[in-house]
Amino acid sequence: MNYWLMKSEPDVFSYDDLVKKGKGEWDGVRSHAAQGHMRAMRKGDLSFFYHSNIGLEAVGIMKIVEEAAPDSTDDTGKWIAVHVAPHEKLAKPVTLKAMKADPKLADMVMLRQSRLSVAPLTKAHFDHIIAMSKA
Repeated sequence: MNYWLMKSEPDVFSYDDLVKKGKGEWDGVRSHAAQGHMRAMRKGDLSFFYHSNIGLEAVGIMKIVEEAAPDSTDDTGKWIAVHVAPHEKLAKPVTLKAMKADPKLADMVMLRQSRLSVAPLTKAHFDHIIAMSKA
């Protein structure tokens, strides 16, 4: 299993929106690096749902339910999307500030490449963020 962190602006599409829908297409990603990560996703992988711009925090966990397929918002056929479903809301959000302050997360890809909207996590990072949400 692989672990990820995927960002969305909550005023555009939030974790609660995903819960209401039950399943959603993670579309509109136009970064080659982020697209590469999405191509590596496998059904059953887990990802944090991170609210970007407003909140700056991981708020929930989602499951990859469909692997890379053409992005329905792309008329060129160049970009892909994955489908996700809500898995679990975090006990409490884990803020970007808390992640940056924690030495156990210092080498986390998202912290080194902050503009990346889809980033891989190690299992240790994933488990540590979950523990942070329960502290």
